[in-house]
Amino acid sequence: MLQQLETADRVRREVAPRIAQKRKSELGQFMTPSSVARFMAGMFPPSTLQTCRLLDAGAGVGALSCAFLDRWVDGGFGFESVDATAYEVDDTLRGHLEQHLSGYSCAKPHVIAGDYIELATAEGLKSKGYTHVILNPPYKKINSNSAHRLALRSVGIETVNLYSAFVALAVAEAAPGGQIVAIIPRSFCNGPYYRPFRDFILERAAIRHMHLFDSRSKAFKDDEVLQENIIIRLERGGQQGPVTITTSTDDSFEDIATNEHPFERIVFPDDSGRFIHVPTTTEKSTIELSPAVRYSLADLGIKVSTGPVVDFRLKEHLRDMPEDGTVPLIYPGHLSITGTVWPVPGLKKPNAILRNDATEKWLYPNGFYCLVRRFSSKEEKRRVVASVVDPSVFGDHTVLGFENHMNLFHENKQGLPEMLTRGLAVFLNTTAVDESFRRFNGHTQVNATDLKLMKYPSREALTQLGKWAKQHSEITQEMIDEQLGKLTA
Repeated sequence: MLQQLETADRVRREVAPRIAQKRKSELGQFMTPSSVARFMAGMFPPSTLQTCRLLDAGAGVGALSCAFLDRWVDGGFGFESVDATAYEVDDTLRGHLEQHLSGYSCAKPHVIAGDYIELATAEGLKSKGYTHVILNPPYKKINSNSAHRLALRSVGIETVNLYSAFVALAVAEAAPGGQIVAIIPRSFCNGPYYRPFRDFILERAAIRHMHLFDSRSKAFKDDEVLQENIIIRLERGGQQGPVTITTSTDDSFEDIATNEHPFERIVFPDDSGRFIHVPTTTEKSTIELSPAVRYSLADLGIKVSTGPVVDFRLKEHLRDMPEDGTVPLIYPGHLSITGTVWPVPGLKKPNAILRNDATEKWLYPNGFYCLVRRFSSKEEKRRVVASVVDPSVFGDHTVLGFENHMNLFHENKQGLPEMLTRGLAVFLNTTAVDESFRRFNGHTQVNATDLKLMKYPSREALTQLGKWAKQHSEITQEMIDEQLGKLTA
């Protein structure tokens, strides 16, 4: 019996286009297609509970609740009764939601009109005894002094988006052993802004299963969402063990692939940022298998940092082109695999920054540096792209500014020896490094933490690679990979 879910899906397709874009973005609404809803309902493990208490916060027209209740009606759960609580703030959708849930004579639906964050935080954070939670929360940034942010802060939740707020509250309201399945953007997995949210979740729940779509545009294609989404199952108060990772190209789930990984592959034990990795294969990469690639950056005496110049904070000190009193400012647009080009007229980014008391602490001495771009699009061939900064490009300038969209390899805020820099860039530009990075990070950002956690060849081996690179005016990918092959043979 998939009738109610199909009805909900038909209503979704009719209603979604009629919701004004402004209203949609105000509420962060993106409704769940039936194929995704059915897959999410199928992610819950079998249960021996007699009574299920289900929460669906931000329920829309009820696709997720319907998918869950359909599975129950079809014998997929052994509950005797289901007590279903659905929150929906939008009056238009709520009418449909009530109608769809009332179609289940054996369930006890409670549809709550109102703002889930306001209502859930009003009486402090406490378990409501939900045994199952199914969520497609709204996606919208929360301003730092908004009513939502203050309400969340009052119960100890510090987060920057409605979706992570909904998940945190749902985890807090779940019963011990409660199962939470949510489809959410992947952005929470890394970066500093979601660190408090990751801490909150990892302290209260175990990650059991994560599902990833290979195509960014397919999970919510009717809404033209290009956000990279992940479906995650958490267990409230669970003992963390191995994590199941599934992937499919799109929401048809026809080519699903399943792997299991130890948790230390998901959150690296020595990562203070607690980034969540979603590896898509269990095979070890060439890099991991090579005894020659076993050194940490600390072993090599090298540090990596994010470029310190955050341009919008230093706007008044930026200049389109070099002039008296300015020094070079390097953006990703100045970088290529063969080196650095500066200045670049018409770059759309400033080429220079004033050197003064306000900017001095952000500047580095001119020298050899290895730079890696922090951002790439999912469609780009490579995640890790390294370039060499050659001091001779900058003439008489004694200091340089590095913009925030790059990672910078240095020795205590000084340049590196030339051959070491060139060798480091060669190593980072190998196919093996890129494959290893994609496999175990998955996200499109390359963060300084990721580069810090990688293993590298010895300082001597990198220097030899640099000498080799210096002897060739043109280097192909094939040549680079061949050199690594010799090193790891």
